Amino acid sequence: MTDINVRGIAALSMLKVVDNKKSLTGVLAYQSPKVVDTDRGLLQHLCFGCSRHFFSINALSKILLQKPLPEEARPVQALLWVGLYQLAYSDISEHAAINETVEACSQLKLEKYKGVLNAILRRFQREKSELMSSLKDSDVTRYDHPKWYIKLLKKSYPEQWQEICEQANLQAPMCLRVSTYKQDREEYLLTLNNNEIKASNGKYALTSIYLNAPCDVYKLPNFAEGSCSVQDEAAQLAAQILAPQPHEKILDACSAPGGKTCHILEASNNQAIVTAIDADETRLVRVHENLARLNLSATVKQGDAQNPETWWDGDAFDRILLDVPCSATGVIRRHPDIKLLRQKADIDNLANLQQEILQKSWSMLKPGGTLLYATCSVLPVENSQNIETFLALENTASITTLDLSTGVDTGFGTQLFPMANSHDGFFYALLTKQA
Repeated sequence: MTDINVRGIAALSMLKVVDNKKSLTGVLAYQSPKVVDTDRGLLQHLCFGCSRHFFSINALSKILLQKPLPEEARPVQALLWVGLYQLAYSDISEHAAINETVEACSQLKLEKYKGVLNAILRRFQREKSELMSSLKDSDVTRYDHPKWYIKLLKKSYPEQWQEICEQANLQAPMCLRVSTYKQDREEYLLTLNNNEIKASNGKYALTSIYLNAPCDVYKLPNFAEGSCSVQDEAAQLAAQILAPQPHEKILDACSAPGGKTCHILEASNNQAIVTAIDADETRLVRVHENLARLNLSATVKQGDAQNPETWWDGDAFDRILLDVPCSATGVIRRHPDIKLLRQKADIDNLANLQQEILQKSWSMLKPGGTLLYATCSVLPVENSQNIETFLALENTASITTLDLSTGVDTGFGTQLFPMANSHDGFFYALLTKQA
């Protein structure tokens, strides 16, 4: 395994994302075992970086290539992306970036393209300042986001769209959710610092702690015993807003991988009666794993929120968390391949699906009960516009203004945007059913 060139694996991984529209998370799960342990961090760094800056490095490659490479050399095109990312955006030495990337041609059995690739990368090295400056001529290459998405952002947030794009291109911090029914947040923060893990409290979620630098979760004190979980601070607000009470019957309608399910239980001292469903049975494995590690109890079942008649027993719920499938545009900094996989048509289709799930879930809520609608999207069509439409259709529903110290009140819910050294983009709308 020691002769595997990590840049060659990164190039093949990027082709799976760009050409085959595969999730980068899934691709890396398959490709990572092919490289030595010490190279896995570099593989992830290269793939995340290429995805994050794809629009600019692809534009640079077109400028630098006198003519497109033949189809057989498609992996060389991907190596060019990998090389340009390293030279333009990473702190990897230019010597290593060029030599190792060119050498990967041998691994891919495309030795005859070594000279071409070497010449292109060295030309970029010489003309870097001028070429990087040319990227500012287009919003797509300047902000490294697809044209359709920038257009939607400009329309929705004319004063904020640049900041949203810029924040999405930064690396997200590592945030923990402390199991506060087991220990106080301040107590766990002290434990971290005593173990030489620098950290500080989050500002918005009462259970959140930010690490100064990411680390392996099993280096966190008592992680295996359920002391904490990794969860973004915005996502932690779900249980805080829902305010679950002991012995209440609560539904987490789109639960996998189970972070919010577990937080609901923690917030009720593991005394709420929680049902966690998800349409994808394979993803429910993670829900079971998280519940087991944290020593929490819930009813977990495969079920589609669009079709409650296939799994629901007819006994209404006191509270429902509806974290619907969405574009995930609020978490691009954690999943930069979203920019390469999402299309404009997906957004309207998702909004229609979300509206259908919301209406079906409403029928499972008790009179006087509350439903928390949530997405990790920043697009109004999935968020405030969906809630506005629902309220116009459903005369038993009313909305509660959230008392959060972050985000923007849209009148139909609160929109959070990704923030540096803070939370991701998220949306929440708390709805109450007329008694």
